[in-house]
Amino acid sequence: MQDIRNIARRVSENVEKVILGKPDVVELVLVALVARGHVLIEDVPGVGKTTLAKAISQSIGCTFKRVQFTPDILPSDVSGVSIFNQKTLEFEFRPGPIMAQIVLADEINRATPKTQSSLLEAMEEQQVTVDGVTYNLPEPFLVMATQNPIEYEGTYPLPESQLDRFLMRISMGYTSRSDELEVIEAHLHTQPIEELEQVIGIEDLLQIQEEIKDIYVDAVLREYIVDLVRATRDHREIYLGASTRGSLALFRGAQVLASFRGRDYVIPDDVKHLCVPTLAHRLIVSPAARIRNVDTRDVVQEILDTIAVPGATAA
Repeated sequence: MQDIRNIARRVSENVEKVILGKPDVVELVLVALVARGHVLIEDVPGVGKTTLAKAISQSIGCTFKRVQFTPDILPSDVSGVSIFNQKTLEFEFRPGPIMAQIVLADEINRATPKTQSSLLEAMEEQQVTVDGVTYNLPEPFLVMATQNPIEYEGTYPLPESQLDRFLMRISMGYTSRSDELEVIEAHLHTQPIEELEQVIGIEDLLQIQEEIKDIYVDAVLREYIVDLVRATRDHREIYLGASTRGSLALFRGAQVLASFRGRDYVIPDDVKHLCVPTLAHRLIVSPAARIRNVDTRDVVQEILDTIAVPGATAA
């Protein structure tokens, strides 16, 4: 497990050269990447969402493509299109940006639901189907989507089926005063992202993606994960709780986090640390709770405070 920990530390330290003061955010994105999940970053413009995606791609040496979602973008602009070649008299497939290893879906909630749905097959099955022909996507494959808060003008809420395909939803937030000053100083003469070097290879990433499956998760912890997820379905403020995909995401994410911290076994703190970013975006509050502006993050935190931790002694 020390090898996995060292690899994660090298990538984190490299990314933090351009993403200052956000070690927790970088760690969560790396957890999703190793767990073969996808990440939704919800925040206001200008806090470094795009830079984070580029920095991770350059640190690993992955191919990187960016899709700028707008109201007039079409599904074929994402997945690709078949074009008739008049010389060969055959249709040729022109792949879209989804064929990269790390795909930045920038401002995904500015596209129409029809275009948003073009990502569903790719995110779940790692393939796209165009004109009846299925094309496999490369490994590793990560979709990092960014979105502005839903209340912004000109945005479309993501459908529940697509939100459920994101392993995590995270928020970057503004940097501290000292970090913001350091960012300005770093940009005086150069762009730091252009000088970022590759620190690990794709083979290293694929190897640790397989190794984390051997991280031990005790039966009582598996029950704890299921109890947390099931509690979201029975909560008084929740209309639609987390799915079984949410249980799997929390399980796999806890394995990765444990390996990042040098352990070959999961502890309850690993599960608790990932519970909010992994489950909150999968919940839909009831109409009455929506009127009172109930936040799903608060609901998940309340459930964490309510469900007994395995091995804990009652107060």
